[in-house]
Amino acid sequence: MSANQEAKKQIVSEIKEKFQQAQSVVVVHYSGVTVEEVTKLRNQFREAGVEYCVLKNKLVDRALDEMNIKGLNEHLTGPNAFAFGMKDAVAPAKIICEFIEKNKKEKENLSVKGGLLGSEVMDVAGIVNLSKVPSRDVLLARLVGSIHSPVSNLVYCLDAIAKKKEEAGA
Repeated sequence: MSANQEAKKQIVSEIKEKFQQAQSVVVVHYSGVTVEEVTKLRNQFREAGVEYCVLKNKLVDRALDEMNIKGLNEHLTGPNAFAFGMKDAVAPAKIICEFIEKNKKEKENLSVKGGLLGSEVMDVAGIVNLSKVPSRDVLLARLVGSIHSPVSNLVYCLDAIAKKKEEAGA
């Protein structure tokens, strides 16, 4: 086997690993995007722990075939970038959809083509819906608040009862 084929096999295995480790993946069409826009987008992704990279469509197609993921390969035409949500499944979709909304221009030069949530293939509507889900941190904060509120109310009531009994006994 030639060195070129070996190198491609290595790259395909690295792509497979990224797909397997990611909680979600968003496929982004990026034609006509300026360097400044891409830099802003990459910075937002980096802050959220999302890996954003441009990969060759053919190598991604091979990796998806090896993983038996069907349906995403139809989006692998033209210039594509991939946003891998390693820590938060919502972050890639949320960042890219907000970025597209803020930077709308006369011509569409940045758009979502589809993606994966786990191993489930999602269309554009699914990615947009995913982007509207609160982030993991917000959901955890809401959960803690929901648990904390009844407990603090109970403590307040018990304290009020104890004070009332003290006043009645004194």
